[in-house]
Amino acid sequence: MAVNTTPEAPLPVGEVSRLIGGWIDRLGAVWVEGQITQLSRRPGAGVVFLTLRDPSYDISVSVTCYRQVFDAVADVVSEGARVVVLAKPEWYAPRGQLSLRAAEIRPVGVGELLARLEQLKKALTREGLFAPERKKPLPFLPQLVGLVCGRASAAERDVLENARHRWPAVRFEVRNVAVQGVHAVPQVVQAVKELDAIDDVDVIIVARGGGSVEDLLPFSDEQLIRTVAQCRTPVVSAIGHEPDNPLLDHVADLRASTPTDAAKKVVPDVGEEYERVRLLRDRARRCVAALVDREERGLAHALARPSIQDPHRMIDVRADQVADLLDRARRCLRHQLDRADSELSHTHARVVALSPAATLKRGYAVLQKADGHAVRDPGEVTAGETLRARVSEGGFSVRVDT
Repeated sequence: MAVNTTPEAPLPVGEVSRLIGGWIDRLGAVWVEGQITQLSRRPGAGVVFLTLRDPSYDISVSVTCYRQVFDAVADVVSEGARVVVLAKPEWYAPRGQLSLRAAEIRPVGVGELLARLEQLKKALTREGLFAPERKKPLPFLPQLVGLVCGRASAAERDVLENARHRWPAVRFEVRNVAVQGVHAVPQVVQAVKELDAIDDVDVIIVARGGGSVEDLLPFSDEQLIRTVAQCRTPVVSAIGHEPDNPLLDHVADLRASTPTDAAKKVVPDVGEEYERVRLLRDRARRCVAALVDREERGLAHALARPSIQDPHRMIDVRADQVADLLDRARRCLRHQLDRADSELSHTHARVVALSPAATLKRGYAVLQKADGHAVRDPGEVTAGETLRARVSEGGFSVRVDT
């Protein structure tokens, strides 16, 4: 509970320490998991001192236990081992220090570690951190490669030598870190973040040689996995050898079986690229030559056609055809006109022969009444009626007698 204090009524240091001790005592015994970083077993001393560290968050706490508690696991527990401790928090008031009093220590076996890693793998898989669609493609020719590895390690030598042998112009930005032990996770995480923040770094390689399951545990740490998942730069995992499979392999954009394999997959071989360029150039030359040959044959074939060799021949042939058709049209038209003229002459003769004027010329006359109607029946006239007689050369009046 909160304690009410004022500048005029402060609490003494001893009272504050006593209150803290009281609050801590209420916690009771707890099971704690961590990695032993320091171990002190003084000869003849009845108490063993050790430091328990959380490698993911770089947090440590002091632990004390009686010798008989530690002797029960002394053969299987040493510095760097992961353990589970049943301990009660204790507050040492004179120095203001927090520690854990261990009543039982249990080593974490390989089988249990693998089971926990499998659980973590399933949880991260459900989150989608290992999904293939999240993988970023590697650049074809990286100019600057970030490398996270142990100092003066075989992994560093393999990556640098193989990469520079394949492409001498490639440059590296190397971060040497601890690749096992309690400091591995924070240092690797920091190195990856630093390289990812450099704009010129095209790809990051995290490399380490082979080792036991315990040695490779830092590369299955959840904090490291999430850091790699958030990187904008492609990350290549080159941890251990072919059988080794830490969780970093699943979240990385590319897994390499060894550091040497990582160098081969990240950096192209200059000799192979020269040979590929030569083959492509030869192929392009053959394609262009074949295209030119094909077009030349097509042009020669086109030039061999009569329409190209004698372009006026078709016009001359058409001109002769037009002349023949024109002459034929003229003959047909002349024939049609002649026949029409003949028919017109015959028709004209018939019309002239059958016309009233011709009849009148033969001595006939046409009698017309005053209204102009021709007289065809004697019953149409009366005695004394004046009629008009029309003859060939004119007309005259006549009177009907009876």
